[in-house]
Amino acid sequence: MDVVRWGMIGCGSVAERKSGPAFYKAPGSALVAVMGRRLEAVTDYAARHGIARVYTDVDALINDPEVDAVYIATPPDSHHAYSLKVAAAGKHCCVEKPMALSAGQSREMQQAFAEAGLHLFVSYYRRSLPRFAQVRQWLAEGRIGEVRHLSWTLTKAPSPTDLDGRDNWRTDPAVAGGGYFADLASHGFDLFQYLLGDIVEVAGFTARQAGLYAAEDAVSASWRFACGALGMGCWSFVADRREDRVEIIGSRGRISFSVFDEHPVQLHADEIISLEIPHHEHIQWHHVLGMNAHIRGGSQHPAVAEQALKTDWVMDQILKRY
Repeated sequence: MDVVRWGMIGCGSVAERKSGPAFYKAPGSALVAVMGRRLEAVTDYAARHGIARVYTDVDALINDPEVDAVYIATPPDSHHAYSLKVAAAGKHCCVEKPMALSAGQSREMQQAFAEAGLHLFVSYYRRSLPRFAQVRQWLAEGRIGEVRHLSWTLTKAPSPTDLDGRDNWRTDPAVAGGGYFADLASHGFDLFQYLLGDIVEVAGFTARQAGLYAAEDAVSASWRFACGALGMGCWSFVADRREDRVEIIGSRGRISFSVFDEHPVQLHADEIISLEIPHHEHIQWHHVLGMNAHIRGGSQHPAVAEQALKTDWVMDQILKRY
């Protein structure tokens, strides 16, 4: 197909700028329909973004004959059920991350699409971002020698929503599968496995240190990559300030970067390099291009369900979601 026609389920904050516009602006892509539970909200979104068809019923959008593929931009508790409907309808799918509430659900999703001969992607779009392509290139070139260790510190202070006790699906384990850790750390673990290979062993501890919500607000973990490198992480969402720093230590140098912030990507080896590599205005732009090319058979996109399952397994081990 020359143009992949997407239908989108959900029109919240992620779809407003990060993802939605990429689906209708990227070459070879069109966003032809959008679904939301509240007619007023979804109609407003469609009008502002120039989307022709509006639905308040999931099944109606999924079975729209003008839709080739469905983007599920909803919280994780609906991913499993919605994606199985998409597979049954014979259409390709992209689901937001985390893929589902557990690796068990995610495995069922992956198997359903594989058996139907369809593609299931997950929005781990950092695999497509130029800044991390640079990190991967340095690693492939052996610029820091053999990789010995990776560490990640991610902290932030509680938000006004957290302090006020207002509803927030990201801190409701029944909806998100955990708290901010499940929402944010999944991006990092997927990226690290893209850069360094599979994580084969992991252990972690969680706590509710401030008790502001039902989910964990502090996590620490350590793990081992199949290549022999070790890793450790510290995540606190009730800390004094924001910090997002990754360091990959090698036998002949180091690489440092942020998973979320746009700090310089730095190489400290036989030479010191610091590169400013900004994100695209719509951060899922490269992800959308990659999915469309994959669907058309032009190239293999790395953010597929088979890879996302590996991150779900890691998250299950740390959060003890057995």
